[in-house]
Amino acid sequence: MLKNFFKKGEDENSKKRQIENIVVFIVILIVTVLIINNMWSSEEQNKKEENNSSSKVLAESNDISTQENLEKNLEDILESINGVGKVKVLIKYSESSKIVAMYNETNSESNTEETDGNGGNKSTKETENKREIVYTDENGKSEPITEKIIMPKIEGAIVTAEGAENANVKTSIVNAVEAVTGLAVHKIQVFEMGKK
Repeated sequence: MLKNFFKKGEDENSKKRQIENIVVFIVILIVTVLIINNMWSSEEQNKKEENNSSSKVLAESNDISTQENLEKNLEDILESINGVGKVKVLIKYSESSKIVAMYNETNSESNTEETDGNGGNKSTKETENKREIVYTDENGKSEPITEKIIMPKIEGAIVTAEGAENANVKTSIVNAVEAVTGLAVHKIQVFEMGKK
């Protein structure tokens, strides 16, 4: 009888150990799956950030050179028109260009529901938004990454040309400037270039 009692005790202990072993195994399995999932998601996030940063252009604060390039290109094109001769172009802008930086945005939301002793419910919702400019380091210099550059609106243009006394040449100049800038004809003034 005593043997049977001890056997029952040993059987119960072995069953408890088996259950404990199964529980430990399940916990280890869950932790392993979570770690692997976390590693994969962080690798994917890093790949996405690399792709985003490579497709964006570094910010340039050189909006004056962009405006000068348009004037220089227009001068080169107009000088190639038959009968125009030497040309000078001045373009009037409404404002300077705007550089829109790329941002990392983090949005978090938390909901809290509480029940008081009288059976009433209280629900609280909190949202938090963070916006930070994304920078890149090149040669020890930190520069913002540009999402886009908004070019300024062109208000008017003045062109001086050697051949502007000819009405056909003047019309060709106005048409060319209109095509490039999108300005209305009355905002483009063409004058004959004076002798220096």
